[in-house]
Amino acid sequence: MTDEAIIQDNTPPSGPTRCGFVAIVGAPNAGKSTLVNRLVGTKVSIVSPKVQTTRSRVLGIAMDDEFSAQVIFIDTPGIFQPKKRIERAMVHAAWSGASDADLIVLVVDAERGLNEDARLIIEKLKETQRRAVLALNKIDLVKRDSLLALTAELDGFGIFDKVFMISAEKGDGTADLLRYFVSLVPEGPWHFPEDQVSDMPMRLLAAEITREQIFRQLHQELPYSAAVETDQWEERDDGSVRIDQTVFVQREGQKAIVLGKHGRQIKTIGEKARIELEEMLERRVHLFLHVKVRENWLEERSHYRDMGLEFDV
Repeated sequence: MTDEAIIQDNTPPSGPTRCGFVAIVGAPNAGKSTLVNRLVGTKVSIVSPKVQTTRSRVLGIAMDDEFSAQVIFIDTPGIFQPKKRIERAMVHAAWSGASDADLIVLVVDAERGLNEDARLIIEKLKETQRRAVLALNKIDLVKRDSLLALTAELDGFGIFDKVFMISAEKGDGTADLLRYFVSLVPEGPWHFPEDQVSDMPMRLLAAEITREQIFRQLHQELPYSAAVETDQWEERDDGSVRIDQTVFVQREGQKAIVLGKHGRQIKTIGEKARIELEEMLERRVHLFLHVKVRENWLEERSHYRDMGLEFDV
């Protein structure tokens, strides 16, 4: 695998092809990235229990051989009431992804129900006269009576063409959801080669994998403002790859948290990220992590550009 994009094997199409964009929107931690990974069939977006893990839009590409269809899912940041610049940039990215899509699916955490963030999204969809598909996620955590009541309440807004009850984590109902999108995308040429499942370069995905592990190991201690950049990607003669990355934090105290006592925490983060990268790349990975303090990185235009976010929103 090269440092270009995640790929998988697929049979070339015969006859007419179909292609369309589907935006996955929802409140933070509704399960959007988990759903995209499930629909695509491989990991293209990082997942963690921490809110706002996804910062910019990520494309996940699903293929259907029967209909020669390519469904391009747009995984968007969680939508909520933003206050900081980076929050405004992420919410802007989410709505931009939705505005560009042929179809929109609103993912609602069935356990949380119709909270303030979900209402905000529904009102925005109504205001812009956009219809959507409703995907009630985490149904395995909710009693049937409560689930039916929530479904009726959401359906009452009159903007949903269809309702799916799913568990993105377990895969329940996701195959039906994918078939529904396949049936709706229009005829047309594919936007990506049939063996590509994401538009994300491997350098960026590698950084995201490490950022995910930081969140998973330190989500109670570290704010989500930590960033990871891949500084070097060196292909070695023995087929392995050396990856050097920098973890940026805003304060010295945060640096100490990431490093841990005697460097144990950063070692754990690096080991877990390396194992996942080796599984993904199917070869040996030498991962080197460095931690730096950059107090004002959240106000630096270049970082927003690197993350695919608008700075002036």
